[in-house]
Formats: sequence, C-alpha cells, structure tokens
Amino acid sequence: MSVVRLLLRQNDRVFCVPRHEDGRLDLPHRIVGADDPCGESAIVELAAQVTGSREPLTFTGAVRNVVDSPQDDYPWPTPHAHFGVWMSEGAPVIDGSWVAVGGGSALRDRHWFPLLG
Repeated sequence: MSVVRLLLRQNDRVFCVPRHEDGRLDLPHRIVGADDPCGESAIVELAAQVTGSREPLTFTGAVRNVVDSPQDDYPWPTPHAHFGVWMSEGAPVIDGSWVAVGGGSALRDRHWFPLLG
C-alpha cells in the first residue's frame, strides 16, 4: 500500500481536507512507510488524528496504478502502486469541508471516487 485514505460520509457528502500539493479538496490521506506494507498502522494513526478516536475501520477498497515506464519524478512503486480507502463512522475533529458526491461532484475525477458506489 502506498497511500491510505480515510472516508467519512454523511449521506451524499464526504469529509475532505486540502491536499498539500495543490490545495484541492480530497479525502484525508497518509503516505505509507516501507515498514507498514499493508497500510494498517498508517490508517489507524490517520483515523485517530482525524476523528480523535479509535472507531472500527472498514476497508472499502483500493485503486491500483499500473506504470510500466515511470517518469523520473514518479514517487510510487512500479509497476504497481496501491492506494487504499477505509471508512470510519467517527466524526472529524479537524478542520475540513463536507463535499457533495452526487451528480457533478468536484471529486468525480479522484481515483477513489468509484469506490463510493
């Protein structure tokens, strides 16, 4: 697992925070270290930071990037990099925004968006 993402959902909205790279809203995430190949420690730590609790987490699914010939600045493992999404029933205790996921959602271009189905 390369990155873990936390999904907090209220009806047709999901909790998002600005990404460090470009400020666009996205699910809270954490890069996974080499010592945590499945991302289990990273998602538990992320969920505790975002919700302030240790609510049970449910694995929603993963997106796999396949890159056979990466550019020099590609930061993820090749040829496969996995990005996992876990859901929590907890409520956020950090600043962020609830973003609609229906219809023409601003989030529809995110790799994880199909996992909401």
